[in-house]
Amino acid sequence: MRIVIAGGHGQIALRLERLLAGRGDEVAGIIRRPEQAGDVLAAGGEPVVCDLESATAQDVARHLEGADAAVFAAGAGPGSGTERKDTVDRGAAALFADAAEMAGVRRFLVVSSMGADREPPEGTDPVFAAYLRAKGAADADVRARAGLDWTILRPGRLTNDPGTGLVTLADATGRGDVTRDDVATVLAELLAQPATAGRTLELIAGDVPAAEAVRNVAGH
Repeated sequence: MRIVIAGGHGQIALRLERLLAGRGDEVAGIIRRPEQAGDVLAAGGEPVVCDLESATAQDVARHLEGADAAVFAAGAGPGSGTERKDTVDRGAAALFADAAEMAGVRRFLVVSSMGADREPPEGTDPVFAAYLRAKGAADADVRARAGLDWTILRPGRLTNDPGTGLVTLADATGRGDVTRDDVATVLAELLAQPATAGRTLELIAGDVPAAEAVRNVAGH
């Protein structure tokens, strides 16, 4: 498979690139800055410099030509304000989906966030609330597209602890933590399970091996 990942220098994306390259897939990581290319290469990916905040859908579609799947793992990141939460977490996601449809790439995965399906509670930090609203809007946009075989993954609170490979994956899991290693592992399994198309899934740490957890939801 050839997989193109938006946000290719992100912490989850770099982990996913290593996993995909390790199993023999061809993987490209879309990055915003040329100096990020070395990390993508070290992970086994092909760096593609393209700023999703300024590119057109046609620009991005050219990078998706010939791909079997696309993964949106981009985010404005810590330290960014409410405006970039909208331009990246919502706007770039819609642009990437447009580009995938133009390029005929049907399989489309989104790394979203738990809590993106509801209005943030009163008292939520304004920037984090903007992030959740942007993720929710992006998810709604993707779900409305008949041209994509989409799966939306909503992890719980992310940690950098070593992955265990054991997770809970379901339509609703309740709150909890999950390692970035395990998020990447589940994404790799989802790419291999097209029967999960049309599902919005929550992910936290658990006691089921990731491959089995994905097979379980694919069978429902």
